[in-house]
Amino acid sequence: METSKVARSRIELVQELNPFEMAQKQFDRVADLMGLSEDARQILRWPMREFRFQIPVRMDDGRIKVFFGYRVQHNDARGPAKGGIRFHPAETLDTIRALAMWMTWKTAVVDLPLGGGKGGVAVDPASLSRRELETLCRGWIDQIWRNIGPRIDVPAPDVGTTPQMMGWMMDEYSKLIGQYTPGVITGKPVEGGGSPGRAEATGFGVVYQIREAMKLLGLDPEHTTAAIQGFGNVGQHAAQAFTQFLGGKVVAVAYWDRKDRRPYTISAGQEGLDIDFLRSITDTFGTIDKEAARKAGYLVEDGMAWLSKPVDVLIPAALEGQITEETVHLIHPQVKILAEAANGPTTPEADEVLRERGVMVIPDFLCNAGGVVVSYFEGVQNEMNFYWTRDEVLARLDQHLTRAFQEVFQLARDEDLYPRDAAYVLAIQRVVRAMEMRGWI
Repeated sequence: METSKVARSRIELVQELNPFEMAQKQFDRVADLMGLSEDARQILRWPMREFRFQIPVRMDDGRIKVFFGYRVQHNDARGPAKGGIRFHPAETLDTIRALAMWMTWKTAVVDLPLGGGKGGVAVDPASLSRRELETLCRGWIDQIWRNIGPRIDVPAPDVGTTPQMMGWMMDEYSKLIGQYTPGVITGKPVEGGGSPGRAEATGFGVVYQIREAMKLLGLDPEHTTAAIQGFGNVGQHAAQAFTQFLGGKVVAVAYWDRKDRRPYTISAGQEGLDIDFLRSITDTFGTIDKEAARKAGYLVEDGMAWLSKPVDVLIPAALEGQITEETVHLIHPQVKILAEAANGPTTPEADEVLRERGVMVIPDFLCNAGGVVVSYFEGVQNEMNFYWTRDEVLARLDQHLTRAFQEVFQLARDEDLYPRDAAYVLAIQRVVRAMEMRGWI
């Protein structure tokens, strides 16, 4: 099947995909595997609290435009809800529900004393002026401030949001409650109570775990190649770490072009891409200047071309539902590791194919947990009003994620489980034990 046709099929399938149904299906499968009680299932299949609200914004042209915001708190048995805020035009309540559920498993699998939450606004942030964007961020807090806080629910940046936006939100919350409260939001600028190392945490954490997977497979990192989908904060730092820490080559990067409203892949031969150069021609929202890439001698290909590259590692670092039962067959036989830097990039149907092919999958809520781990570190530092150095933060992150990776893959070996199932089992067990201890079930 031609790549362009598969790309069109993928777009149609993603439009039909309900992320929350996918998240529930993944949960149900492991709940059956574990023999989970009906009481626990009833609580964990649905979020505990959901908020949907209007955010009216006075636009630069003088008119009022109403945006719709969301916050979902899936489970807080282990601690305050934790999860990012997405600004994306296709944001829906079901997407937020799914992401909140996955956050519950993410904080549990890396053993943080936190629960799971997620939020968002249905908007393309690139379409707003700086003033409009700040007004929208402060408006989001104005609608939800009574239901968040360092001991209740701690938001953070996600797709389409930045440290500056978190700084505005923290400032608005502090004004409303009448005291400086940096711990209400993580992922803030370092100058505003943020943690050194937070910006690179998710991307670097992905590569720390790829390193551990290569050890299990007996691969020499310096002789490996990778292809990445998504070149925002996570994709950029994953590419940087893959080349600088592991010594491997990134031969293809796919991204969403905001001007053309379609995806492209920038690729090179086995000599690999110059990641520093590529970052220098990329805007704030991850759109690469394709003409500058062409002038540098790189190929500009179809948006799904990254998936069929003959590489050792695939790193989906964009949105959910990218690898489906249709597109999974594009994956080259050489691929040995799929590192899910994005949330929910692989559908259950595609998972079955990967399992049969023997591809080592590092499941999303383990693989991309670096951001929430350093967000937790940031909250701890805010509470102490004492801050660690970047090297200290990244060393703690590496130690924390390496231990979590080893726990998941040890359970997978001991119980003959698919890695995603092992991660789910470990996470769900920890959440259920917390609910039992608190007398919920």
